[in-house]
Amino acid sequence: MKLRRFLLRYYPPGLILEYTQRNAPQQKKFKEIDLLDLTAETDIEKLVTKIITQEHPLISLKKAPLLRQLLHKLQEKIKSDKGDSDFYLFKILRAHILPLTNCAFNKGGDKFITGSYDRTCKVWDTETGDELVNLEGHRNVVYAIAFNNPYGDKIITGSFDKECKLWDAETGENLHTFRGHATEIVCLSFNPSGTAVATGSMDNTARLWDVETGRCLHNLCGHKAEIVSLNFDTNGKHIVTGSFDHTVKMWDTRNGCVVRTLTGHQGEISSTQFNYASDLCISASIDRTVKIWDVTSGKPLHTLKGHTDEVLDVTFDATGTRVATASADATSRVYDVATGACASILVGHRGEISKVAFNPQGTRVLTGSSDNVARLWDVTKTEGTTTKAECVQIMEGHSDEIFSCAFNYGGDRIITGSKDNTCRIWKC
Repeated sequence: MKLRRFLLRYYPPGLILEYTQRNAPQQKKFKEIDLLDLTAETDIEKLVTKIITQEHPLISLKKAPLLRQLLHKLQEKIKSDKGDSDFYLFKILRAHILPLTNCAFNKGGDKFITGSYDRTCKVWDTETGDELVNLEGHRNVVYAIAFNNPYGDKIITGSFDKECKLWDAETGENLHTFRGHATEIVCLSFNPSGTAVATGSMDNTARLWDVETGRCLHNLCGHKAEIVSLNFDTNGKHIVTGSFDHTVKMWDTRNGCVVRTLTGHQGEISSTQFNYASDLCISASIDRTVKIWDVTSGKPLHTLKGHTDEVLDVTFDATGTRVATASADATSRVYDVATGACASILVGHRGEISKVAFNPQGTRVLTGSSDNVARLWDVTKTEGTTTKAECVQIMEGHSDEIFSCAFNYGGDRIITGSKDNTCRIWKC
């Protein structure tokens, strides 16, 4: 093996090794080194030694100076990039004639997409607010949408017309139409390498599709009710699905078989996600709890309690050390993954919170609510062993419920989508 170059990954911290093998010198391969425990206090010299020992002979001693330089760069990023700037309203876009269903950034945040009841998905330039492409062809509501991040050159749209379409993000060309579901498609995702697409439907099944050929690779059957959430793990080997049948299932993407069925919730599942290390997954339920599951054993490590109404959304931070929840009780909570303890309660909204997100730095939590505002919370301040969450900004202006809010990859832009039929772009 021959190391070609190092690539930096800021969120979560890590290195990507680009290399070739002797028998295939033209074929690039990549290996990721996760540095989820890297902090401003980490001893870089010890870390250099550890990495070279673990990755020898791919990383030789001769590479130590360059490796040291890159690790210091990552550490400086952690020290300087606190993600604590205020945001200002940059653009208001009335994107569609009929109501919006969803919105999403590409990795850089320079483009975003919107789905609508008008049966279209639109691609927008974030800086100018110009409509770049109008993706037409669905025969019913476009409900679920996604870029193939980090690449950003393809888009998928899932519709109530039972179809998922794959589009060229630049030209708007419909590359494939994935057919096979019996009812509405309500969730979807690209795998991390962008080579496959997963779709979840109200027909109780999920399907895995090949991006290159458009062929259905696997039909994931086993749930007894609607699938409303699905996600790939970081390496793309597994999918997690959440269903109204009160269960979570993990699937092997290579053969389409169920690996684990996670039982224990007493109500419908609303949201699921893997952590970055892919050794844990989380599930939120209308039973007012969140469960953290061990992926290998399928056992629940913690049941996160405290909410007094349905939990509608849940997410890990970038390093997988904390979980944030959104609930119909008008509060959000932050929990410690290792202990399952509630570290913060975010109180201030006057209506149910349907969406929650960490910024990439893990210093802020963003919440979107039916009270027409989004709030930004500081989750870094500590008093003793408890993190005190302070609302540092209220993003006002929408005239109806906010159903979607998200950061871009760098954490310097926010998008909010509302039932008032507008998207707002916020910058810092």
